[in-house]
Amino acid sequence: MNNSASTIDPAEVEFYSKLAATWWNPDGPFWPLHKLNALRTDYLRSSLCRLFGRDDSSHRPLHGLRVLDIGCGGGILSESIAATGASVLGIDVVERNIHIARQHAENHELDLEYRLVTAEELAAAGQQFDIVLNMEVVEHVANLSLFVESAARMVRPGGVMAVATINRTLRSWAFAIVGAEYVLRWLPRGTHQWRRFPKPAEIEALLSAAGMKVQDRVGVRVNPVTRGFSLMSSLAVNYMLVATRPGAG
Repeated sequence: MNNSASTIDPAEVEFYSKLAATWWNPDGPFWPLHKLNALRTDYLRSSLCRLFGRDDSSHRPLHGLRVLDIGCGGGILSESIAATGASVLGIDVVERNIHIARQHAENHELDLEYRLVTAEELAAAGQQFDIVLNMEVVEHVANLSLFVESAARMVRPGGVMAVATINRTLRSWAFAIVGAEYVLRWLPRGTHQWRRFPKPAEIEALLSAAGMKVQDRVGVRVNPVTRGFSLMSSLAVNYMLVATRPGAG
């Protein structure tokens, strides 16, 4: 376990700074995120409506809820969640990502803000949210336990946290590293480090230590022919967890 007092990995910041200008190109290096975003947005919307007692069929079902999107990148997920009526704060440690996200959101009438700040800094400031999203970010931080603890501190009583990442298995090494980065070249080489992929049990243990209770687990599969994403029961490669903090609804 990395005992660094910061969750920032300078190498990750440099890597994503070089790619920042391509965030909103659906045919560029981040095309898998564009494909994945539709699936994860539908899953989050459905799960959050169920947990908060909202009508999923309504136009803006998450209206009035405050959402934190950690590691927002260029804002792909932040904009999708803001479109459901939520008030969204997207944060990132890559300055160019924040610039791109703000620029893209300029012509959209959404309740959306972006800040260059770490999760631990925001937690130390006493910020709390109804929903905290950690989607495809935990595998990139330098200190996983500090990161999860900081993120969980910002979930208000009765609130929800969602985590999406990649499992540390032989199958994930074959698919996410060898297949995606070297054979199919879907992602730039160096996008992921297999040793940093957390197993579901490891994330669940950290969430439990932070007072969170996992309510749902689901895996994600990708079809290499159609490049389509879908939900599955197996958590062997990509997976998502939804956890709640007990307390007032």
